[in-house]
Amino acid sequence: MIRQTSAPRRVVFAALGLTLAATFTAACSSPQEAAEEPAGDGAPIKVGLVYSQTGALASYGKQYIEGWKAGLAYATKGTGKVGNRPVEVKEVDDAGDPAKAVSAAKDLIGQGYKIIAGSTSSGVAGQVAPLAAQNKVLFISGPAATDAVTGINKYTFRSGRQSYQDVLAAKSYLPSPTGKKVLVFTQEGAFGKSNADAVKAVIGGAGATVDNLFVPANATDFTGFAVQAKNAKPDMIFVAWAGTTAAAMWQSLDQQGVLGSTLVVTGIDQRASWPTFGAAGGKISLLAHYFDGASDNEAVAALRKGVDGGKVDLFHPDGFTAAQLVVRAAQEGGDDVEKMITALEGYSFDGIKGKLTVRKEDHALLQPMFQGKFTGSGADLKPELVKAIDPADASPPVAQMKG
Repeated sequence: MIRQTSAPRRVVFAALGLTLAATFTAACSSPQEAAEEPAGDGAPIKVGLVYSQTGALASYGKQYIEGWKAGLAYATKGTGKVGNRPVEVKEVDDAGDPAKAVSAAKDLIGQGYKIIAGSTSSGVAGQVAPLAAQNKVLFISGPAATDAVTGINKYTFRSGRQSYQDVLAAKSYLPSPTGKKVLVFTQEGAFGKSNADAVKAVIGGAGATVDNLFVPANATDFTGFAVQAKNAKPDMIFVAWAGTTAAAMWQSLDQQGVLGSTLVVTGIDQRASWPTFGAAGGKISLLAHYFDGASDNEAVAALRKGVDGGKVDLFHPDGFTAAQLVVRAAQEGGDDVEKMITALEGYSFDGIKGKLTVRKEDHALLQPMFQGKFTGSGADLKPELVKAIDPADASPPVAQMKG
């Protein structure tokens, strides 16, 4: 019987600066090596991918699935198999709607799928995770950056970063927070709350006063909000934004003089958003989950082959990493979800961003983060790497595993 409990909190975005000691066991093997081991009787390994093919985050979903396909090819050395078992993938569109995602996950579980991955949005991840625990299936959340996913239950893992890691990266731009005033400029909802909570915990916890300016998710005119931000006279504005309204938002901040009046820090969004910064680009300090050129390794080379024009984007690594984790889980666990969990806890491997480790205690994905700056202008605007932040310096505090 498929069961579901009430949905937990939802969230997104994270950072640098604060080094939080975390003890974890690293199982250092490559998913490519694992794929060579024989497993099962030739029956397919069924994986359900529930993600945004349509809706506000469809572009993120497109990157996720492209990354997934490239990662599966990489982890299985082009065979699409783990041992003698083909990986059979079923893709379902949730359109960013938690209700649709839950319905799709229930359907997949009813069909016997024991591995579910995807979740482009935080709202989706927050509702699919408890469903996975109730039905004892493996769930690997994707681009959804909600901090609430970490430690939510033992069946849930993640293939992307979380909000706390973004904010730790942002903290590096304010080395002496005591007595400083920080304003979080973000959208209402799970994504914005996640960022606000993380900034308060990380930068506020280091001595800064943190205020929030929440903008309605359906807003299209940002002039009034930009004026409010400038009048607040903060020492730093942390902007956390997602979706198609980013261009209008940045234009308003620039036109109202916000970018010239204080330090403004934000995360680097997908390629399509880069030109929308316009004249604002060079005025902003950037933190990054990922951008093309942030790393260069064997996995990156494999990803480029599977991406249109070889142009890597923000959430390609999340799909790629999800495939690596699925291959590891299936190889070591077969059809036994409990063994899959054991195989992933403490697992350390080389990925797109560099060395990644699944922290055993709460399933946080410890990973490098990046600082960047924009160069060029207009259509030629692009980020350059300033600094790669060590996973230990972007490590969220250990969350208590809830179930």
